[in-house]
Amino acid sequence: MTHDKQPPYLRPGERLVLFDGHCKLCNGWARFLIRHDRRRRLRLASVQSPEGQAILAWGGLPLERFDTLAYVEDGRLLVRSTAVLRVLAQLPWPWRAFAWLRLCPRPLRDWCYDRIALSRYRLFGRYPSCLLPNPDHDERFLHG
Repeated sequence: MTHDKQPPYLRPGERLVLFDGHCKLCNGWARFLIRHDRRRRLRLASVQSPEGQAILAWGGLPLERFDTLAYVEDGRLLVRSTAVLRVLAQLPWPWRAFAWLRLCPRPLRDWCYDRIALSRYRLFGRYPSCLLPNPDHDERFLHG
């Protein structure tokens, strides 16, 4: 979905990945992005952070129930499998090759995404609180 105004905390051209900071799978995803986004194209924010909450509100997403990954690029908010595939397209080879999965019908992609998202705490566990970024990764995270 596209919005008329710039998302809060983001400068024009910045790309943001919102993730559940309590979810072990989601934290693994954030660490994966830090490791493989060598060009530093992606910023990160947990949905529980003040910045994440402001972006969720801007995008009209729930502020208390976090069942999807969200990605913001050029004033557009993408969610679920579309967000994952767009993020992968920002990474170097071989990860960007997975973006071809966007050719699969979105309902099928989102059904697969939802199976994992709805079971992620049971399958992977959760942290009692959001993990703080390592000092050397701090600039990758969105701050107000």
